[in-house]
Amino acid sequence: MKPKSVTLYDVAKHASVSYQTVSRVVNRAAQVSEKTRLKVEAAMSDLNYVPNRVAQQLAGKHSHTIGFATTTLALHAPSQIAAAIKSKAGEMQFNVVISMVEQPGLEATRSAINSLLSQRVDGIIINIPLEDADALEMQRTCGAVPALFLDVSPTVAARHSVFDPDMGARLGVEHLVQLGHRHIALLGGPASSVSARLRFDGWLQHLSEHRLTPVAKLHGDWGSLSGYQQVQQMLHEGVQPGALLVANDQMALGALRALHEFGLGVPRDVSVVGYDDTEDSACFIPPLTTIKQDFRTLGQVSVERMVALIGGEQVPDDLLTVSLVERKTTAAPGSDTPSARQLADALTRLAHQVGRLK
Repeated sequence: MKPKSVTLYDVAKHASVSYQTVSRVVNRAAQVSEKTRLKVEAAMSDLNYVPNRVAQQLAGKHSHTIGFATTTLALHAPSQIAAAIKSKAGEMQFNVVISMVEQPGLEATRSAINSLLSQRVDGIIINIPLEDADALEMQRTCGAVPALFLDVSPTVAARHSVFDPDMGARLGVEHLVQLGHRHIALLGGPASSVSARLRFDGWLQHLSEHRLTPVAKLHGDWGSLSGYQQVQQMLHEGVQPGALLVANDQMALGALRALHEFGLGVPRDVSVVGYDDTEDSACFIPPLTTIKQDFRTLGQVSVERMVALIGGEQVPDDLLTVSLVERKTTAAPGSDTPSARQLADALTRLAHQVGRLK
């Protein structure tokens, strides 16, 4: 039989059970023994039976589908979160449909949510930066459908799963201060991102606790090119920090290139701390010291909380912890004296630059 021609009656006959029993298995009802459930599922597999989710939705039943509204998946964090959500939802026998916005904003978010609601999802996870008031408005848009927000302030009066932004900011600042750094520049994310602003404000607060002010305040768009351009401009303007705190690893990659092209060694001349701990950060040259946010855990926890909300349960809004991953881009100021080979390389670069000027 072709999958589309197989019905519940066919499955029931193949499994030698009643139609009602097959229906209970399909709808994950509790009144089915494990032995019977496995027997029915084996029959479904034998016949290539595909449940008609549309018919179930029209009948007013749960669709066993979670909606995921997200910013562009071209960036590392959203793509990793999406992958974790899909994987965990599958383990919990839920489907996931994704609605993506290229440019975050209230109307774009509303459109993405309405698109998911039109597909009769049971709940919506929203990974789009939203101010508190906007998040509450989007929660009202969802109506009776549970909503869970991933890029909001921890103080928002809506269900959320977020990393602890203050912990991440403090770990980066304390690491550099303990190494002895005092001339620290900041490279934050876009102003439109709530998490970027919280990270940046946390840096400022913890620097002020040590009576320090940043020697430069830069902002990129999360991409590596913006990190390169912002640091390059800072250096050309004559500002050379002893250390640099960067709001994500991709911008840190661009910053490393800018520092290299300017003839500055990392960490010999400038220490760099990233944020996220992407898989690639361990392969940067040098390997990047960074603040680890476990996006896989975030995706898994978000699905677990959403399934609980769909079931009418209360869920905690506990913050997810972050940690410092120390690699090779940070060191005490002046702790790495240039070798003879490094000095020779520097002189060679200088000679090339002089030659170009001629």
